[in-house]
Amino acid sequence: MNNFAKRTVSGIGFLAIMLAALLTNQYVFGAVMLLALVIMMKEFLCMTCGTEYKFSQVLTIFAGATLFSLIFLYRAFNIPGRLVILAFVPVFILMINSLYVKDKTRFDKFSNLYASLLYIAVPWSVQNFAVFNAAGDFNGIYLLSFFAVIWGSDIGAYVFGITLGQKYGRKLFPSISPKKSWVGFWGGMLTAVLVAIVLNLVGIFKLSLMHCITMAVLLDVAGVYGDLIESQWKRHYNVKDSGNSIPGHGGLLDRFDSALIAIPIGIIYLVTWDALLL
Repeated sequence: MNNFAKRTVSGIGFLAIMLAALLTNQYVFGAVMLLALVIMMKEFLCMTCGTEYKFSQVLTIFAGATLFSLIFLYRAFNIPGRLVILAFVPVFILMINSLYVKDKTRFDKFSNLYASLLYIAVPWSVQNFAVFNAAGDFNGIYLLSFFAVIWGSDIGAYVFGITLGQKYGRKLFPSISPKKSWVGFWGGMLTAVLVAIVLNLVGIFKLSLMHCITMAVLLDVAGVYGDLIESQWKRHYNVKDSGNSIPGHGGLLDRFDSALIAIPIGIIYLVTWDALLL
C-alpha cells in the first residue's frame, strides 16, 4: 500500500474511532480515551527513557491510567470525589521504587517519568469534565467541537504554511520547528474561527457566536503551543515521530499534542463563563 493510501485509510479509521468515542456512550468514551492515554504515555516514555527503567515506566503508565479512571468514575458514576485522591498512591509507589533501582547511572531519566504524568496524564484526564455534567450524563459535543476546531487549525496552518509560508513572511519558531511560519499560524487561526462559526450556525457548538470565536482563538493559540512543546521534546531526542501507532501519521502523541494544552484551556474558559457546570 502506498503512503497516500495508507495515510487515508488510517486517518479515516482514526476519525471513526474518535467519533464513536464522543458520540455513543460513556463506556466507549472511557475505553477509547484510556487506551489513548496508555499509548501516548508509552510513546513518550519510549522516546525519552528508551529501554531503561522498564518497570518504573510500567508504574508510571499505571499511575496515569489510575488518575484518568478515578476521574472518569467520579464524573460518570458519581463515586465520592474524595476517592480521586487515591490517584496519588501509585505515584508514591513510583517514587519509592526509585530508591530501589540498582543502576543509577542514568537516574536523570526518572524526571521524564514524572514529566509524562504532568504533560500527558493530567490534561488528558481533565477531558472527563467536558463530557459529563454534574448528574453524570454523557454528552461529547463540547469535546467534539474542541477537537474539530483544533484539527481545523492544524489543517489550515499546514495548507497556508506549505503554500505561502515557505515563501513569504517569517518563521514562527525556527529553533524548534523550522517549517512553521507566521503565515501558517494566521491561516490556522482563520480556519479555526471558521470551523467554530460553522459549528455554531449548525447548532453543534451551543454557545453565543462571540464565545465560539473567542474559544476558537484560545484553542488555536494553545494548540500551537502544544504542538511546539512536543516538537521540542522530539528535537531534543532527535526523533521525527513519537511512534507509529497510526500508519502514515506517526504516533498518537503526534495527533494529540495540540489537544493536551488546548482542551484544558477550553474547559477553563467554559467553567469561567458558567457554560460548563461542574
